[in-house]
Amino acid sequence: MPRKPHTPSYRLHKQSGQAIVTLPDGRGGRHDVLLGPYDSEESKREYKRIVVEWVANGWREPTRTEDAPDLTMNELLMVYFAHAETYYRHPDGTPTSEVDNIRLALRPLKELYGDTEAGKFDSLALEAVRVKMIEAGHCRKRINKDVDRIKRMFRWATAKKLVPLETYQLLQTVENLQAGRSEAHETEPVKPVAEEVVEATLPFCTPQVAAMIRLQLLAGMRPGEVTIMRSIDISTSGKLWTYRPGSDRGAHGKHKNAWRGHDKVILLGPRAQAVLAPWLRANVTEYLFQPREAMAAFRAEQRRQRKSKVTPSQANRKPKSNPKRVPGDRYKVSRYDQAVSKAVEAANKAQACEACKEKPAEERCQACQAAAIPHWHPNQLRHAKATEIRRVAGIDAARVVLGHKSPAITEVYAELDRGKAAEIIERLG
Repeated sequence: MPRKPHTPSYRLHKQSGQAIVTLPDGRGGRHDVLLGPYDSEESKREYKRIVVEWVANGWREPTRTEDAPDLTMNELLMVYFAHAETYYRHPDGTPTSEVDNIRLALRPLKELYGDTEAGKFDSLALEAVRVKMIEAGHCRKRINKDVDRIKRMFRWATAKKLVPLETYQLLQTVENLQAGRSEAHETEPVKPVAEEVVEATLPFCTPQVAAMIRLQLLAGMRPGEVTIMRSIDISTSGKLWTYRPGSDRGAHGKHKNAWRGHDKVILLGPRAQAVLAPWLRANVTEYLFQPREAMAAFRAEQRRQRKSKVTPSQANRKPKSNPKRVPGDRYKVSRYDQAVSKAVEAANKAQACEACKEKPAEERCQACQAAAIPHWHPNQLRHAKATEIRRVAGIDAARVVLGHKSPAITEVYAELDRGKAAEIIERLG
């Protein structure tokens, strides 16, 4: 987490006899502010006011509206991204995924308008940025989210008096792209994955990934919730186990709506407990599913299957002191997704005919392509569980089991749903 700078000091300006404070201007420079007669009550009050504004502005000197026109877009992007890196963080100080989302959203803005004045950016310019996003092949929903992120930056800049209010008001007139009414392509909705497809994939997964898949399918968890499981977050007392993702503030990960103050409770039934029990750890703060253990097991199996003897030079070779890639202590969601994709490809390669085994998937014969299992991703497991619960117990139980928040019906169905959810998980989880 970025270290907070020292508070600027109240000093004597010898040439004028006034009090002075020196503030960073947010662009790599510094600015002296005269406060009035040194050691007077008026100058001390002015010093406190200026320092409070400086802290509220993210440890940068507030820029007044009349000074805004000389702020270029590149300068605004630099100042805003520094704010985003500080603001979008988990309770333990690690950045959230929104930081990367903002970086990608602002990239076309920088490419097109980096050297222009930020205060002169208008609705037509925002539409031009959106056209560039469409040309880059982004889907409609992503474009709408990225445009909203740009608007959010200008709302923040307006509050900090970095750009005129009129600039933000103009950008608000740009409406979201509507389905079927733009050149942006649509993404396919996430659909449930068939259980037989999952079962065909599991033999080609590492034990860690296979366990995560089974838990998701049984409990309806999000990928980001299963990858951060730890023993400290799981209560094994009672007929049903409960899992609260990132229950202590020191966790590296939190569930999706933790920042809103929502308490997420995931119920684990008998079958999920059987999958999870072998992975519980004595060190309760360690992640249950670790890529470095999966890699160590893979290397050990490679050594076991080795047919030639290890040469003296290989035996005496020292491990690299600073390898480029080191397996971590938990799976990132993107790595988990890649592991599933690789397992699907391995499954299809294993069942392909001899002539097609070494060919890329798109070059295999018609029979092999017809017999191949479709590629799927971990998010589909949650949808599969939602479909099953809704079919058996209705939409209300599905909403609570999956942790969806709907204020209009939560107050009415909370207690009823809890009992219904527990009953369903005991049977299906």
